[in-house]
Amino acid sequence: MALRLTLEEAETLALRALGFLAAEPERIEPFLSTTGLGPENLRSAASEPGFLGAVLDHIAGSDSLLLEFAENLRLNPEIIGEARRLLAGPEPDDFP
Repeated sequence: MALRLTLEEAETLALRALGFLAAEPERIEPFLSTTGLGPENLRSAASEPGFLGAVLDHIAGSDSLLLEFAENLRLNPEIIGEARRLLAGPEPDDFP
């Protein structure tokens, strides 16, 4: 069964993912390190195109992080991938 999200739902999920990361230093620090952002410019970066997709990319890049986030929200982990595709576009191997 295909999961269908609206763009607004995908954005909301990504913002919740950012909150999930920010809630624990051991979660947010690797994200900040990867993106080159710091706590002082995280909020302004959140409004940049592609940022929310990058948040979901980071969550999806770690099975343990993905499963913890999905369990925390009682979501099927696949919905996070659907939201990422809506926000960031398809992965190169998603093309026919």
